[in-house]
Amino acid sequence: MAVCARLCGVGPSRGCRRRQQRRDPAETAAADSEPDTDLEEERIEAGAAELCGEWGGRSSSPSPPPRCSLLELPPELLVEIFASLPGTDLPSLAQVCTKFCRILHNDTIWRRRCREEYGVCENLRKLEITGVSCRDVYAKLLHRYRHILGLWQPDIGPYGGLLNVVVDGLFIIGWMYLPPHDPHVDDPMRFKPLFRIHLMERKSATVECMYGHRGPHNGHVQIVKKDEFSTKCNQTEHHRMSGGRQEEFRTWLREEWGRTLEDIFHEHMQELILMKFIYTSQYDNCLTYRRIYLPPSHPDDLIRPGLFKGTYGSHGLEIVMLSFHGRHARVTKITGDPNIPAGQQTVEVDLMHPIQLPTVDDLYNFNELSRIVLEAQEEVHREQRQPEGRTEDGEGSSEGSRPPTEVREPEPGNEGAAALKEEPLQFVLPVGVSSRNENYPRTCRICFYGTGLIAGHGFTSPERTPGVFILFDDDRFGFIWLELKSFSLYSRVQATFRNADAPSPQAFEEMLKNIQSLTS
Repeated sequence: MAVCARLCGVGPSRGCRRRQQRRDPAETAAADSEPDTDLEEERIEAGAAELCGEWGGRSSSPSPPPRCSLLELPPELLVEIFASLPGTDLPSLAQVCTKFCRILHNDTIWRRRCREEYGVCENLRKLEITGVSCRDVYAKLLHRYRHILGLWQPDIGPYGGLLNVVVDGLFIIGWMYLPPHDPHVDDPMRFKPLFRIHLMERKSATVECMYGHRGPHNGHVQIVKKDEFSTKCNQTEHHRMSGGRQEEFRTWLREEWGRTLEDIFHEHMQELILMKFIYTSQYDNCLTYRRIYLPPSHPDDLIRPGLFKGTYGSHGLEIVMLSFHGRHARVTKITGDPNIPAGQQTVEVDLMHPIQLPTVDDLYNFNELSRIVLEAQEEVHREQRQPEGRTEDGEGSSEGSRPPTEVREPEPGNEGAAALKEEPLQFVLPVGVSSRNENYPRTCRICFYGTGLIAGHGFTSPERTPGVFILFDDDRFGFIWLELKSFSLYSRVQATFRNADAPSPQAFEEMLKNIQSLTS
């Protein structure tokens, strides 16, 4: 701001050049000892003066060009300059002088800020019909609600969820992402709007609840604190249906599962579905949301981390997050169920212990696979009993280090992990292992020893049990739960999310701890 004041000839620097000419030797010496920031300001002034010389059609000469103030620049050039600045800096710039304030009312500046900062691609000129300016859109809608953009997990007990708040045209919309209908794990995600915010008049933005089947109605959004906000519906009667709770349940069941209750023959599954409807419908879209980040990636990662859809038996499809942490990979639930709630670490993979699968004929035998996995478990336990940071050969190891290349290099006498990755192996589920989706890949790249979290209803008596992590390709992996004799297939969520990257690896780790502690 001091630089702008000096360039404009206003503020405490006005007339500074004449005062410099009248300085005595003592004042001159004191001025020479000022910080180097003055030199930077002089360079900026010289640059502006050079621009002014070009507009004036002056030819270059050995003598320095006369000084020029920003106030002398053409208004159309000032519009271009101001439009390239962050929108958060423009209010301060408007306080410099009345000319700047008047120019900053030009909607061209704010139209560009809406487009570049928030991706608004709509024809904002249409706003002139409603009397709403681009400046109003930026200040009263986009900037005001910028803190709720991104990915969020709703606090719905063990069930959780995935909310993506985005700028959609001239609206800010909260989309709830839902997995595809069970058991079609490779199908695209489904989504429905829960709320929207828009600016239809110059006074303030309007919040509308989109829950139910009777159209948008009055709602409220409140930013509770950093990385947390809440929504409230002010007209919950719009959520009710004329046929009562039975009609509401049938409608919810078609949307959630894509079928009727009569189509579900498994009694335990019917109980789980009814339980979820009763539990989730009581919130009436009055929810608290906590921010979640996408996991950071690293060139050494086995595959690109991110969000996946996975099969969980009678609980249907759930959304999980795959992330890498040095020697381990972790699968965290974003949505959950009464046994393993959202936020818990459902699978942990030991990237230092690859598993060599038997031939396809032997793989059909569950006992053979069980023997291999239990041997790997014993090896892991043996290493854990050794002094921390030491291995059998006396070399140190670091938990924070990434999987070294020996995981992918051939071991003496066999093909090793590198060959497993380069040449796909035939894969088949052992006899007796259940799977919700029989259309699983028949080849894989590599397998690792891992553990899966199991628990009783209400997350009682949780324990980690051994299993096998199977990497099929860049977008699919699986896990065999040895104790449950069950197989889960995971498929990548093919969606692009804005405002979802963690500011740092430490922030992502802290986020994982927070969502896990809520359901522990």
